[in-house]
Amino acid sequence: MTGIDIPDIVYAVVFGTMVIFGVKYISGIFHAWALGANEKQYRALAERVVTLQAESQASLSAVQADLAKIASGLAEIERILKQVE
Repeated sequence: MTGIDIPDIVYAVVFGTMVIFGVKYISGIFHAWALGANEKQYRALAERVVTLQAESQASLSAVQADLAKIASGLAEIERILKQVE
């Protein structure tokens, strides 16, 4: 027969459909894997930010305490200078 063979067309359509869905499935797997990797990186970044923020808060508290000491010392010096006058 020299015409188009119907079973060959059906096989080609079924095979093509299987290939398309297979590629879509594999693409979904890679996409989920990439999202998981990004989520781990964001989680690590968030933990690092929390740690750095805590350190920054501790440093700020220390600076404020030092500034309070300096201000009280300066007030004491001003008081002494006023008494001397």
